[in-house]
Amino acid sequence: MAVVNEYKFVGIDNSTTGGALVPLGASIPGVKETIIIKSILVTSAGTPVVTITNNSITAIKSKALTANETTELLTQPLIVEGGTSFTVQASTADSFDVAISYLNIKKEKTD
Repeated sequence: MAVVNEYKFVGIDNSTTGGALVPLGASIPGVKETIIIKSILVTSAGTPVVTITNNSITAIKSKALTANETTELLTQPLIVEGGTSFTVQASTADSFDVAISYLNIKKEKTD
C-alpha cells in the first residue's frame, strides 16, 4: 500500500444564505484519507461568528469577525479523519469568504 501526499487549497465565496459549507466536499475525506488542515482564513463583509465543526464536534467557535478584515482561525493544525464530516458555518447570513490550506494523505492500494 502506497501513501500519497497532496498539498491543496480550497476557497469558497459564501453567499448570504448562512447555511453550512462543506469546503472539502461531501465525500472528502474518504475512508482511506486523512486531512491535516494548516490554515483557515476567513474574510467577512459583516460581523458573524464562524463555527468550524469536525465530525459533529465544534472544533472552533470564533469571536465575532471584524468586517472587511481577514482572520486566521487556526493556531495549531486540525486533523480531519477519513469518513467524517467537516463544515464551516456563520452565525448570521453575512457574506464571507473562507480559504483553507491542507495536506491530504491518501492510502492507495498498489499491486
